[in-house]
Amino acid sequence: MNRFKYHIFSALFMFAALATVQGQETQQEKEPGHYNQSKFKQLYEEFATPNTYRSASGAPGPDYYQQQADYVMDIVLDDENAKIYGEETITYTNNSPDDLEYLWVQLDQNVRAKDSKSPLRNGGGVPMAEQAGAFVQKYFTEPFDGGFVIDYVRDANGKPLNYTINQTMMRIDIPQPLKSKEKISFSIKWNYNIPDHTVNRARSGYEYFPKDGNRAYVIAQFFPRMAVYNDVEGWQNHQFWGSGEFALPFGNYEVSITVPADHVLDATGVLQNRKEVFSKEMLKRYEKAKKSYDKPVLIVTQEEAEEAEKGFSKAKKTWKFKAENVRDYAFATSRKFIWDMQAVKIGDRDVMAVSLYPKEGNPLWGEYSTKVVAHTLESYSSHTFDYPYPKAISVHAKNQGMEYPMICWNYGRPNEDGTYSDRVKYGMISVIIHEVGHNFFPMIVNSDERQWGWMDEGLDTFMQYMAEQEFGERYPEAIAPNSKYPSRRGEPSKIVPYMAGDQSTIAPIMSNPENVYQLGPNAYGKPATALNILRETVMGRELFDHAFKTYAQRWKFKHPTPEDFFRTMEDASAVDLDWYWRGWFYTTDYVDIGVKGIKKYYVSDKPSKKMQEYMAARNISEADLPPLVYLAEEGSEDADPDIKGKAPTETSQTLKEFMMDNMTASERAKVKEPKYFYEVTFDKPGGIPMPLIVEYTYADGTTENITYPPEIWRKNDKEVSVVLASQTELTGIVVDPKMETADIDTSNNTWPAKETPSDFDRMKGNVKGK
Repeated sequence: MNRFKYHIFSALFMFAALATVQGQETQQEKEPGHYNQSKFKQLYEEFATPNTYRSASGAPGPDYYQQQADYVMDIVLDDENAKIYGEETITYTNNSPDDLEYLWVQLDQNVRAKDSKSPLRNGGGVPMAEQAGAFVQKYFTEPFDGGFVIDYVRDANGKPLNYTINQTMMRIDIPQPLKSKEKISFSIKWNYNIPDHTVNRARSGYEYFPKDGNRAYVIAQFFPRMAVYNDVEGWQNHQFWGSGEFALPFGNYEVSITVPADHVLDATGVLQNRKEVFSKEMLKRYEKAKKSYDKPVLIVTQEEAEEAEKGFSKAKKTWKFKAENVRDYAFATSRKFIWDMQAVKIGDRDVMAVSLYPKEGNPLWGEYSTKVVAHTLESYSSHTFDYPYPKAISVHAKNQGMEYPMICWNYGRPNEDGTYSDRVKYGMISVIIHEVGHNFFPMIVNSDERQWGWMDEGLDTFMQYMAEQEFGERYPEAIAPNSKYPSRRGEPSKIVPYMAGDQSTIAPIMSNPENVYQLGPNAYGKPATALNILRETVMGRELFDHAFKTYAQRWKFKHPTPEDFFRTMEDASAVDLDWYWRGWFYTTDYVDIGVKGIKKYYVSDKPSKKMQEYMAARNISEADLPPLVYLAEEGSEDADPDIKGKAPTETSQTLKEFMMDNMTASERAKVKEPKYFYEVTFDKPGGIPMPLIVEYTYADGTTENITYPPEIWRKNDKEVSVVLASQTELTGIVVDPKMETADIDTSNNTWPAKETPSDFDRMKGNVKGK
């Protein structure tokens, strides 16, 4: 800043500051004290206190621990009766500093038991419409009995262990406390009836195909699973009601799954007996797929799958898998499945991208599924960490979208004649990206879904948005010409209807999934949009991407909390975001910023009437002041028509003398004197402070874009004023011209205000012939 500007601004700042302080003193005399309601205050009240388990930086602390649960399971699927049987041995390692008096095991299938309270948890009257299958099941038939039947719970010596079942949780009473750093092994034998997931939208179950009499199974939450014990919750034994998903410890799995011999099966983990369950031709194709990086190789063709549909073998085949360091286990099996694979280079490793789908999924699935799996692994890895598992599987399942380690279920079915709409195509691509992406959040960055749905769904939806846009750039032939991928969530404008909605049916993002009214916008759309705005508008990509990757790498294969995420994003970027988390995550406030008014000023040597009153109130005479530059408002009693439109050095002798005395001729030659001074006032009817993004347009056709930081609202949450100096007249103002902030009301974003047609004018415009 040159000397001229420095001195002028110093003088003006001194008097502006004095006015502010005096004004505050006057207000305090009139009003009582108040609690700190600033949106910019620190989040100490909301955040848990840092400790040796979780540091203030957002990183795991020196005493961070997590439990381990290892499983050995023998599973038998009874295709004829749609039933599953299992025997499992769990070895549980207590890495906590605490001695555990009992163990908690999750029985999620009990949500489908006959006596389940889950269907009774929601009130409401008669629905306006309902799918036929759900209607029949609800009102015409006996309730489906899909809960666990527990045959026994035994210790390592085969002796019975006492247990108590409370809905979807089972407490196992152990003879003596499990001490810190010790292990315990116990066995459970169980079975249950598999539900039809197309009728009751179960995350796990079968689809029946009446034309050929077959079922396709997608099986998950199928075995009693250890609950999480950690430094935050102790035992995370919140009941599974249906919406809040899963909290699980990591462990190693050895799983044997017995199914009809003519079934094709894939699952979490590495297949151990491939030569026993693959034909020679399948083995050859598999070896080829391991070297195919540009397109999938069919392991089982459609013709072979259609032939298998006719078989209904009574023989059995056992598939054996091992999985290391996973938090869950799932598998899919059917004689209907087509199977393809291709290799993907992730870092210095090859990962297999895999798809399983019946003929009903073609031609859409054969064209896109594995290609999308491969793209997702590459995209997510670039933003977080290299995908660490050996494969990722996409399984076609009607009306399904659900995720597990290395395997997920996805919808998107063409019409019977093989045709499909863009809506079906994009829906399938998006759900595959989303569900495969869940391998990163929460399968590896293992957040507590039972408590914080947004930590997996919101972060994954944000990552999905980036992967979708990258997919459109990578495969332009897959989308409409000259367009970008039509993401359903992530762009600021897409969340506006939700944030502008009825406040009585909106919950903060920081709510338990069971307690929100609209889970999709709340846990998926709003947090994804918040992170997208944070990346593109508030922080910038470089700072955001480094911080986000830091979070992912700090907490991979660990259990983060919301505070760990919030703190890491600030710790790794040096950006204070307490105001952002508070507004977007802890409240249901919305964004609404507009232009309230504008005043034009001219430079003068004479103090305005307002300035004179200010000095008189403080016993200040003009003789006591240094030479000052004054501003007179156009249209006020101080205005002098003779100075309108003139350069400041023509209307202020003080300025002219200052420049002559303090600037060289060459410095004066470089000065561009503004002729017009404006005070622009912006207001904020919405509760969330955001960067104030403004586009100014001038009479000569030029534009100027200024982004004021969000801190501009820190001292006045309702309105702020800025000074704009220009050489040409200001003719237009637009707030948020590119719609970057999810502003719910753009009618106040412009000056001059745009005329909004009345309802009568709109009606006339719709009348034919008018």
